[in-house]
Amino acid sequence: MLRYQRNFPAFSAKDFERIQNVSVCVVGCGGLGGYIIEMLARVGIGSLTLIDGDVFEESNLNRQLFSTEKNLGAQKSKVAAARVKAINKNVKAHYYHAFIQEENGLSLIGDCDIVVDALDNIPSRLTLQKLCKEKKIPLIHGAIGGWFAQITTVYPEDDTLSRLYFNEMDYDSKSQGNPAFTPALAASLQVSECLKVITGKEDILRNKLLYIDLLSNNFFTFNV
Repeated sequence: MLRYQRNFPAFSAKDFERIQNVSVCVVGCGGLGGYIIEMLARVGIGSLTLIDGDVFEESNLNRQLFSTEKNLGAQKSKVAAARVKAINKNVKAHYYHAFIQEENGLSLIGDCDIVVDALDNIPSRLTLQKLCKEKKIPLIHGAIGGWFAQITTVYPEDDTLSRLYFNEMDYDSKSQGNPAFTPALAASLQVSECLKVITGKEDILRNKLLYIDLLSNNFFTFNV
């Protein structure tokens, strides 16, 4: 279709067939999640499951793509699903107004093939890693704080986030602020990583951490 012609030749026809038949779960529909959802819908992903128990508030307006002055108080997941429908009618979108926890997580993720972490706190991320391990599906992690961001891909047997966040009380991203450009950058890298996993590309960030310092314009990749 004409709408997808610019996906090629970056993706092959076989790649795109995989993309159109995969189900992605995005947990968090705010700063990171809004950009992630936007890009996945535009690229033509098969279906999206969108999970977030929060509503839009005024402090979201500086960076969250789906936040507007008119939808303050609206459910983030519902607004995100409506945005997907407006972008691409071919993408199936299911949303849940809920915070993901051990008790409900397996049910919410359902039969999705891959999960993208767009959360804003470490305990929830560790819970999400545990759920993905039980589901035996990959997790694309992203986190931001101020001028800094990090990305990694976690397979079920890796437990990468447990090594990154061995002391979950050490880090509070909100203390560094969240300007508009950092989530947009991190989300782009998460989507790239997600699509590489889906299409079987070899050079992914498995057992590696991409750390970005925008103040000094440095990108570092560490083994973890």
